[in-house]
Amino acid sequence: MSLEPTALTDPQLAPPVQVHPNQFMLLRQRRFAPFFWTLFSGAANDNLFKFAFTVMVTYQLSVSWLPPSLAGLVIGALFILPFLLFSATSGQLTDKFEKTRVIRLVKNLEVIIMLLATAGFMSKQPQLQVVILLACTFLMGLHSTLFGPVKFAYIPQALNERELTGGNGMVEMGTFVAILLGQVAGGLLVSIPNVGPDYVAAACVLLALAGRVVAQFIPLAPATDPGLVINWNPVTETWRNLKLASTSKVVFRSMLGISWMWFFGAVFLSQFPSFAKEVLHGDEQVASLLLVVFSIGIACGSLLCEVLSKRHIEIGLVPLGAIGMSVFAIDLYFASRNLPPSALMGFVTFIQQPAHWRVLLDLALLSLFAGLYSVPMYALIQLRSQPSHRARIIATNNILNALFMIVSAVLAGALLSAGFSVPQIFLLVGLSNAVVAFYIFFLVPEYLLRFIALLVSRCIYRFKISGDDFLPTQGAALLACNHVSFVDPVLLMAASPRPIYFVMDHRIFKLPLLGAVFRLAKAIPIAPRSEDPVLYAAAFEAAAQVLRNGDLLAIFPEGALSPNGELQEFKGGIAKILEQAIADGLTVPVIPMALTNLWGSFFSRIENGKAMTRPLRRGIWNRVGLNVGAPMDDAQTSPEDLRARISVLLKA
Repeated sequence: MSLEPTALTDPQLAPPVQVHPNQFMLLRQRRFAPFFWTLFSGAANDNLFKFAFTVMVTYQLSVSWLPPSLAGLVIGALFILPFLLFSATSGQLTDKFEKTRVIRLVKNLEVIIMLLATAGFMSKQPQLQVVILLACTFLMGLHSTLFGPVKFAYIPQALNERELTGGNGMVEMGTFVAILLGQVAGGLLVSIPNVGPDYVAAACVLLALAGRVVAQFIPLAPATDPGLVINWNPVTETWRNLKLASTSKVVFRSMLGISWMWFFGAVFLSQFPSFAKEVLHGDEQVASLLLVVFSIGIACGSLLCEVLSKRHIEIGLVPLGAIGMSVFAIDLYFASRNLPPSALMGFVTFIQQPAHWRVLLDLALLSLFAGLYSVPMYALIQLRSQPSHRARIIATNNILNALFMIVSAVLAGALLSAGFSVPQIFLLVGLSNAVVAFYIFFLVPEYLLRFIALLVSRCIYRFKISGDDFLPTQGAALLACNHVSFVDPVLLMAASPRPIYFVMDHRIFKLPLLGAVFRLAKAIPIAPRSEDPVLYAAAFEAAAQVLRNGDLLAIFPEGALSPNGELQEFKGGIAKILEQAIADGLTVPVIPMALTNLWGSFFSRIENGKAMTRPLRRGIWNRVGLNVGAPMDDAQTSPEDLRARISVLLKA
């Protein structure tokens, strides 16, 4: 069997739609499995090397110019430095060249670095050992800098929209599990008397070689901008990419949101040793336990994203994640602030005390919600970024991540110097997270709207979608649906992976809560021409502009809520919208949709014509549905034909 990878353009490797029971089935797919194990081996190797080196400098080597108290800081800074210096260049290289070849070159570099590290680990001169291993730390940071953009740029080329959340969840899970295993292995191997460093060197080389072999099986992923001229100035290139990312508010705010998550996580990870010793009165085993719990929480949260999102990019999980991060970070302060002093405890003694269970539960849940927070943001950046610039935007995000982590370290150090305790720092971070989250969601209402849609479709109703493959993931389209309740637009938002602009009766905007939601969603108010000709004309012009922008436009052709649950006659507005689209030279597919089983619920009318009376008149958590039909040709669609199609979908 040839080891030369096949191109991802092969339909057998990357078909438009794949049906899998869950994201773990991606590990049986050639387009994902070799890539996953390549990044897994790289992350494990990074952390095995760094942790073993840190333990050596702290406990085994005596170098006057690198005291043990500064070893972790220096090693961490050297590893992060390449992200600041070379991320802009690595993003350009990824966009310009075929991605699998870039991955293979990076893995070649890893093998060379680990061979050099072998000389450092096996040297008998402490001064030379430290110099070589510090150089390798910087080079491994360069290795990770080069791999970061290609990692996240490869995923959207290999996976379709319905697989992006699961794929990113697997990557986040794999990364944190690899970090955990790498640190555990590094600590165990380097502590073996006399031969520990030799074993570490052998393990690093073997992991690098394994990653390089597996990388040979990754299918080719074509360059997205082969004509790109490389700008070797990292400062000007980073600034240019920041301006490029800022053209999409959702992408740019998502980048800031991810960087904040790294700030948040770095505070906890950096304080685990002192938190374990000074607050929890635990030894090194307890510090390791905190790291294990945190990593498992992140991994579980990342994997839960696909289940909760129903295999779409569900950014409504981001506010949920932010709420959980703040709640359990704040509770961690209350759980740990009054623990009685004691002698240092080992693992067994620590977990035998019920007071510590709450601490571990808080830590597990805040990290789980951090996984729910970050994975949809990564998937959204991949989906919404221009493919030709995707790697450069991801590289810029890596720079922001590094800057935020540096700021978190400096800020945490300043707070500790000012007399703050570790639990108080956790409290401040939890409160700050709530403020930052509110600010981001205020600037980008789409997150909040999707969260509301998530609550309505999962907590108020049991919402089942059929035919959602017909919802377009890109390009303009006109969605036409029956109108049964006041929450119809919210349910359609929950069904679509993209934002939807609604044309809605202007009277709905007068409702206290729903009106605010629809204004936040930038819905287009419309009134009958006889009632308000100016608003009528403005609504059709706004609708036409939505389609010109290549976005999704939704209309309820009945013009008002159904008074009896039956499908009413369609108005002529949809024909007017399509006529304008054709005049603009646009090809706009019409997607027929039917909401089912909503009649008689709290948000629909009942026989006396009133809605939103008697909240529990149909119980709670009613099963409702949305049936989506195949697209109709815009030039051939009449209100009568469309009504007939939706009528069929209602009975499906």
